[in-house]
Amino acid sequence: MIEYFIIVKYTVISKTHHFIINDWGGYEVSEQYGVLTYPEIGGQSEALAAAWKQLEQQQDWVDQYFKSDKYDEVIFIGSGTSYYLALTAASTFRKWTGKSASAHPSSEIYLFREQAVAAKKEVLLVGISRSGESSEVILALDSVKDLAGWTTCGITCDEESTMAKNVPCLVSPLGKEKSTVMTKSFSSMTFMLQAAMAKAAGSEAHLSELKEVIELSKDIVAKGDAAAKAMIDGHPELNKFIYLGMGAYNGLAQEACLKLKEMSCVWTESFGTMEFRHGPKSVVEPGTMVCLFLSENARAYEVKVAQEMKEYGAYVVIVTAEEGEDTSFADLVFATGGRNLSDEARAALNMPLVQYIGYYTALREGRNPDSPRNLTQVVKI
Repeated sequence: MIEYFIIVKYTVISKTHHFIINDWGGYEVSEQYGVLTYPEIGGQSEALAAAWKQLEQQQDWVDQYFKSDKYDEVIFIGSGTSYYLALTAASTFRKWTGKSASAHPSSEIYLFREQAVAAKKEVLLVGISRSGESSEVILALDSVKDLAGWTTCGITCDEESTMAKNVPCLVSPLGKEKSTVMTKSFSSMTFMLQAAMAKAAGSEAHLSELKEVIELSKDIVAKGDAAAKAMIDGHPELNKFIYLGMGAYNGLAQEACLKLKEMSCVWTESFGTMEFRHGPKSVVEPGTMVCLFLSENARAYEVKVAQEMKEYGAYVVIVTAEEGEDTSFADLVFATGGRNLSDEARAALNMPLVQYIGYYTALREGRNPDSPRNLTQVVKI
């Protein structure tokens, strides 16, 4: 008699491993998933503290560039995540220093400079690049180095990079990452630029805020990990993800969207909070997560948008300094603390939750967040 055996296998994803379990209960590890990304998200608090300490040694950079009154405009540039960081940096710079600032993708300066920047200005061009090797930011900085009225500098996580050798750079020493996706590098460079702005403005109030951010970040990373895992594990029906933010949080919303898209390849978009009501809200239905970065500056208006999305069937996540009666309708309220801090200062505290959402969604989809499809750590042309 011939006996036939059917081997049944199914997949289980843990925080860092991809298991294939067979029908007799044994398992084999097919691949390690997220072994780079997971600890890098978890290392944000240490990266912020290191950036703060490093900035104390680079006060001359602050004095020469951010504190100087010679520039008509400060332009922050980057590509991908670094561009979204530039948006947050420009918004903070305008608010904290009272000086003109803007943000552009690196390629706009390299290929469409005259459309992006008015002529006859004294411009400080600030390149942002984790690796310091992104072709587009290097080309953009090189393209203006011999032009009258242009001064260049930057921020990176690699002091030995091409960009750091070409222009004077702030360096986030613990921002370096092995994973393709940017996580702690984004948070630490955002924080370091903000600290440089506070020093340039001579604002003890903002410097005090950022010191508090370092302390708050020690707990918020672990809290974000637990909240994101519980949400993704508990709501497998979520298949559309939307991030909303205004002011300095508009860049954060775009970055949160990108993290999810890179790691998991699921459907996701980002919008300005109030703008989302003008057409895009038509995509909201059950199975849609809407995550709002709630500012204190426009809290009452933004909460109304989230309430409306809840009525349409969305699973609503609110990232805020402090929950209250006005946020009680939300499915998840992630409170970062620091209610007395400015919206801008809390930027880095808002990121762990959404980075972990990207991470756990990737695992749910059977994707390795360390190696996103079609992507490399450094983009070169």
